[in-house]
Amino acid sequence: MAAQVDSPFAYTATGLLGDQRPSMLQNELHLRNKVGQVKSRGYHLPVKGFTYGLPNDRRQNTAADATWNISDNSMNSDAALRGWSGTYLPKGGATRTKAASERDFMGLNRAAASDGLVKAEEYADYRATHDIRRLPFDKKEMAGKMRSRRLPPTMVFGIQSRPSTPIFDLIEHKYQDRWLKERHSHLSANRSAESKRRAMSAPVGPRSHGIVYETRASLLRHYQNPVDPPPLWQLPRFTKSAKPKIESFRTETQKSSAFLHMETDRIARQGDFGTGVYEIPKN
Repeated sequence: MAAQVDSPFAYTATGLLGDQRPSMLQNELHLRNKVGQVKSRGYHLPVKGFTYGLPNDRRQNTAADATWNISDNSMNSDAALRGWSGTYLPKGGATRTKAASERDFMGLNRAAASDGLVKAEEYADYRATHDIRRLPFDKKEMAGKMRSRRLPPTMVFGIQSRPSTPIFDLIEHKYQDRWLKERHSHLSANRSAESKRRAMSAPVGPRSHGIVYETRASLLRHYQNPVDPPPLWQLPRFTKSAKPKIESFRTETQKSSAFLHMETDRIARQGDFGTGVYEIPKN
């Protein structure tokens, strides 16, 4: 049965998810959108009289500890003026603060890891059976460690500004002239190197004009013996154990003769590889 319009459950998914429950009014997954209204995503304020903030440290000696002396009609406020407990450190002996009484969980984890423990259950058992406390906080020692080096008064932080554009160099086309000069020097160096190389390779004689003549010895010197290309890579099982089970030729002689016949028969066949139909004779 659908909920009434004036009911707080009118815009909840009650008919699909079950009975009406007060928790549906605070769960956005159970609330439906209202036409022409935005969805409320705020939180409920606490009850009236709620005090925000952190509670103050409880004092052992307060104004209520002051006593009234009836004999001389005066008030004894020594107990009230003693202040808060823990404000003044005790004299003599080692100084133990609040940090010194806390457990050092990081030290416990390091000790457990050094003992070879890797599971979360083993870490929990180790923390339950071992105890490591944090060292007392020493302000003088920490002040010496946290002291930074003194910087000069003229120290400037940040990135240097980009230098100003030389407008006169742009007007006088100095960048273009510089590039042309560097390009000309580069080409001149290449030409000189090329001419020197040709002069060293030219034959020596009265009829030599810088032309290199090839002789039989020089041609044979450049010749290289042909080397067969390496075979294509295959899996080891295809080269050793996984060999073809069906063989079309009875012997290797028949196989070689068949391939030889195929090579000679390619002349009369069509196709790039000579395996097509026979060509029609041409008159």
